[in-house]
Amino acid sequence: MAKVAHAPVKPRIKMTADDHERLSRLAASAMDRVPEVASFLLDELDRVRIVRGGSSKGEFTRMGSRVDFRDDATGRTQSVTLVYPGEADIEQGKISVLTPIGAALIGLSMGQSIDWETRSGALKRLTVLAVNVPEAV
Repeated sequence: MAKVAHAPVKPRIKMTADDHERLSRLAASAMDRVPEVASFLLDELDRVRIVRGGSSKGEFTRMGSRVDFRDDATGRTQSVTLVYPGEADIEQGKISVLTPIGAALIGLSMGQSIDWETRSGALKRLTVLAVNVPEAV
């Protein structure tokens, strides 16, 4: 029996209503500058489950979250803070949600994995190891 290749199923993601609203506007306004990333972010926003209020059971990646994740191909782990474009600073580990990896991380919970495409077109997979949400969020 021949194996049939299936596109990987994207994990279920969560988001606050505030993040969803702000990110929808951001992605729409970025379509002319970074169309591939903006389109990917809009696709993620289309499949999100909105969490009312600021809290929920279990933590998920939202704006301002510190996220530990693993590159599943290399095993390399990394810790970043997900921020809006104007706050991005790679030296401080702050990555923009308008980067391919930033758009992939939004809404993920610990243990979830997602496939994402780098700016050069390489397909990668990451797994979230921990999510730390700031108290003010």
